[in-house]
Amino acid sequence: MADPAKEALGWAHSARFFTTAAQLNQLPTTELPEVAFVGRSNAGKSTAINTLAQQRQLAYASKTPGRTQHINLFHVGPKAAPNQVWTDLPGYGYAAVERSAKLRWQEVMANYLALRRNLTAVVQMVDSRHGFTELDRNLLEFVTPRVRNGEVKLLVLLTKADKLNRKEGADALRQAQEVLADLATEEADIGIALFSSLKKIGVGDAAQMLKEWAASPELAQTLAAAHAMPEPDWP
Repeated sequence: MADPAKEALGWAHSARFFTTAAQLNQLPTTELPEVAFVGRSNAGKSTAINTLAQQRQLAYASKTPGRTQHINLFHVGPKAAPNQVWTDLPGYGYAAVERSAKLRWQEVMANYLALRRNLTAVVQMVDSRHGFTELDRNLLEFVTPRVRNGEVKLLVLLTKADKLNRKEGADALRQAQEVLADLATEEADIGIALFSSLKKIGVGDAAQMLKEWAASPELAQTLAAAHAMPEPDWP
């Protein structure tokens, strides 16, 4: 029997750069399910995206956290008919970024999470050693209404889990569950997992979840055909 995690990782490996935008109005309109990756500047977000895609430099992991000031989009799935978009949102909360830039990006992210029509899920990276900081909770608030009504799914990855022992890992999961309990409703779809790019903890499971959120091959092909360039009408 095929290994679902292996299949999902094979699918995730197809991730490739699609486009970049500095403002929401520059984002392309697409019907493909979009998964947004969010996290504090030093929570290991870019590294986690690269690990899931098994590519070293898909997402830009800056040595100076907080420097990435663009929204980067990646296509995932078959080249001719991608079935998901990954959105890498700028890391939030890094002290070296001037306040006006921070506030501008906070507004861009808040609007994206609250309003982006085809947003299907949010993957929030939280450093497992520190749990949900005030900044993490603030970011969560932007998407909370859409999580509660089931419009947007939420997966919290507790990153850098290789730095915890078993008891600390269990404590980190419990504390995160307490925070997320406030979002739980009949409609809400919320997942949480320990994750380590270094030791590959939780990578296969996360890839499986992402793949489950992809469009069906039929829908992906229909959307690809709709966006294809029309054939020239030769006389």
